Amino acid sequence: MQIATPYLMFLGDVPDTLAAKTAYGIKDWRPEWCVGQMRLPGCAADLGIPDMTLPEALAKGCRTLVIGVVNAGGVLPDHWVKEIVAAIEAGLDVASGLHVKLGAVPAIAEAAARRGRQLHDVRHTDERFPTGKGTKRAGRRLLTVGTDCSVGKKYTVLALERGMRARGLDADFCATGQTGVFISGRGVAIDAVVADFISGAVETISPDAAPNHWDLIEGQGSLYHPSFAGVSLGLLHGAQADAFVVCHEPTRTNMRGVKHPLPTIQQVIDLTVQLGSLTNPAIKPVGIAVNTQALAEGEARALLDKLGAEHSLPATDPVRFGVDGLVDRIVADFPEA
Repeated sequence: MQIATPYLMFLGDVPDTLAAKTAYGIKDWRPEWCVGQMRLPGCAADLGIPDMTLPEALAKGCRTLVIGVVNAGGVLPDHWVKEIVAAIEAGLDVASGLHVKLGAVPAIAEAAARRGRQLHDVRHTDERFPTGKGTKRAGRRLLTVGTDCSVGKKYTVLALERGMRARGLDADFCATGQTGVFISGRGVAIDAVVADFISGAVETISPDAAPNHWDLIEGQGSLYHPSFAGVSLGLLHGAQADAFVVCHEPTRTNMRGVKHPLPTIQQVIDLTVQLGSLTNPAIKPVGIAVNTQALAEGEARALLDKLGAEHSLPATDPVRFGVDGLVDRIVADFPEA
């Protein structure tokens, strides 16, 4: 899948920034591709890039309208369709990470056919995956896991890829969600894979590798989340992780979208080791990544020091304070062969 750049980021009328996390992820990690944003009245998200009309975006060289939103069920709201059709009529391709396929909407499909524009459904793939086997694979793998969904699992592995490479380590980001696929240009949206084949899909994107090579696998959901635990478990088994980092957002009390309380970091560590041992008995935690965006710097540092001491693990905000401590722990716990 080759998506033409640069992008016009479509945010629709999402109610908060988390609902636009796909757009934020692309902007944060591929800012050179994000020329402008297109928002509808009532939109509560702002990427901090210029708002543009379709003519303005075309004049700036935009080639693809990226639907940069996530929502429950991955649906495409009816009132967005006319905006997408207008973009196609203006001469833009369209790319989406929603569950609903663009081509399944008659007005969008007809406009794309008439104008000769490309429709990219990043969440879907034509590749067929085997069932997972759990057979030991060469190479090393790290997985991010969470106390909840949308707590920084993708940002943590992207920051680790950058930090590990800077230290001379052989490390690659493995995308398992639509935003990661947009960023990396490869991978598979695990939550769109039929359940029987989730672990097999993860084995496919992180196959046998050189002994010192690290596949850094983007986590999804949480083993404790009643909506997404099935995806998280299949991902954990397929990853066959040697190491994992627990990701956390400290201001939440309930898990996102449900009434269940947030599990503790220790509960996540214990359950990840217990369940992950099925495919890698040596699985171990190597750090804690905390999204401290809502905290003042002093408060954030104090919390990280506290969590690090409580769990005897390096704790950091990968975006705010970097990942040197995590990389130090990985190097110490996994010396090169």
